[in-house]
Amino acid sequence: MYERAWVKLLVDRLCEPRCFIQIVVGPRQTGKSTGVNQALSYIDAPRIDFAFDRPRDRRARKLEEIWESAREVAAREGEVILSLDEVQKVPDWSSTVKFLWDEDTRTQQNVKVVVTGSSTLTLRRGMSESLKGRYELIHSTQWTYDECREAFGCELDEYLYFGGYPGAVRLRADESRWSSYVHDAIIEPTLTQDILEMETVRKPALLRALFEVGAAYSAQEISYRKLLGQLDDRGNTDTIAHYLDLLSHAGLMSGIKKYDEKVLKQRSSSPRLLVHDTSLMVVASGEGRSRLLEDKDRRGHLVESAIGAHLLARSAREKFTVNWWRDGSSEVDFVVTQGRKRTAIEVKSGRIKSLKGLGEFVQRFPGTYALVIGSDEFPVEDFLLGKVPLFQ
Repeated sequence: MYERAWVKLLVDRLCEPRCFIQIVVGPRQTGKSTGVNQALSYIDAPRIDFAFDRPRDRRARKLEEIWESAREVAAREGEVILSLDEVQKVPDWSSTVKFLWDEDTRTQQNVKVVVTGSSTLTLRRGMSESLKGRYELIHSTQWTYDECREAFGCELDEYLYFGGYPGAVRLRADESRWSSYVHDAIIEPTLTQDILEMETVRKPALLRALFEVGAAYSAQEISYRKLLGQLDDRGNTDTIAHYLDLLSHAGLMSGIKKYDEKVLKQRSSSPRLLVHDTSLMVVASGEGRSRLLEDKDRRGHLVESAIGAHLLARSAREKFTVNWWRDGSSEVDFVVTQGRKRTAIEVKSGRIKSLKGLGEFVQRFPGTYALVIGSDEFPVEDFLLGKVPLFQ
């Protein structure tokens, strides 16, 4: 079974003296539970696993009982690893975990804790509310082209079309079955269970419509006014911006902001919508493989979405910011910044595109590193394989 890079990271952290709760976050169907099990199989320590899948187990008292069992093992064996899956389904889970973890710290109980869950939104809210300073994050994003190539033998066009959900990629020989899986096992549960059941969403139909329209427009700028028109004016810009944040945290789609050194202007700009995986764009568009890959414009948006999704996944791990830029007719596909380092990226993907915007951006913001992805020097495939340095 293929092993992702973050598995070794989790092993290394769990082999250290007890210090932080390890929380594995990421979208549905990216292999979080599988990766945790792989990591724990390398560690010669007793373990207790529990998944809060059954409704009758979704209570704080059950969490306390499982934790107490782990304490008994730690007292007997010297340490124990407690793996909690779907813990976000327990009401006020983070307060309970905080209390138990702090109690173990005071009494020097050697209970090491790993937390996973399908709802990144709920996990993040709990972390921000109760667990500050007590955890480290491990990101399980959609799979990269390098991983899909190594694990499933995917070629570039297959990755562009079928994306990076491992369960779905296995079904690529049957396109209809693959499409149904992406819709039924990823999109629907994320919208209905991870967002609508866990968050206060006053207009669920608007949220759903926003995703469907936004995914089809992936890698394109769309003003809030135009977006509202596409959605039949069923909301306002603040509502749309909030729903985009929910979709982003759930790992479906983000609205990346226009680059501006003034933060307030950056926040008020129209977003460029970007799916976190190209399979979401393909399923939302409803267009066939040949049409998306052979039409220059459609392939261009698909490639730009793949580059953007790759950048978003890396930004979560490497802590850099992803924006885009336009001034009049001059435009740059992506601007990534990390501290004082800044890189402007233009994607050449078969469509005729001018590099005027890239030149103007570099002139306006001295010290910018420029990349043209899809050029002879930096092929799309090399960039998606991680062979092109992002910063200079």
